Amino acid sequence: MSEVAERLAQIRARVATACARAGRPVESVTLVAVSKFKPAALIREAYEAGQRDFGENYAQELRDKAAELADLEGLRWHAIGPLQTNKVKYVAKVAHAFHALERLEVAQELSKRRAEAPLPCYAEVNLGGEQTKSGLEPEALGPFLEAVRALPGLRLEGLMALPPPTEDPEQARGHFRRLRELARAHGLAGLSMGTTHDFELAIEEGATLVRVGTAIFGERA
Repeated sequence: MSEVAERLAQIRARVATACARAGRPVESVTLVAVSKFKPAALIREAYEAGQRDFGENYAQELRDKAAELADLEGLRWHAIGPLQTNKVKYVAKVAHAFHALERLEVAQELSKRRAEAPLPCYAEVNLGGEQTKSGLEPEALGPFLEAVRALPGLRLEGLMALPPPTEDPEQARGHFRRLRELARAHGLAGLSMGTTHDFELAIEEGATLVRVGTAIFGERA
């Protein structure tokens, strides 16, 4: 068993344990293996170990890896980083889902370019009011979601957030709980939240997708 396969098995076991604590079926959580800056060979190792959902932050890297790994049947790409309008074409062409929707002009361009099945999207929320992070203020969600729902090429699945880093588990839990409550208030079921350091807390608070990179592929070189 490769090192990537071993790490994947460990993460899957932790996902299952967190689901059990929350009284949820393990099938209710999708593990997205974040593969940004990682070579295609490592993605192949994860694929061979049964992983099918992979997350990329940068549209051009997503484009290139999708082309290089086009032979892997059933592989699903998740675009998880901020997107500029001039890079929309790459995401619209190959992404299974987009997790960082925060600008209406990007939504409109994605809708235009998604000729086949609507693209599942998660609106990104800036829970901590951090100026260095992207995402919508919670108060701006209503009008934005209404506008996105009117676009034919998109399907609004839920909300996404990357809360401020903290060593306090209860503070992290509070952010996840707030995102869950915001999603419920706006009639959305999907929650893309939780990373290597806090995905178990996110699952306990209702995450339907967790984005785990370092714990699967190792630290960035």
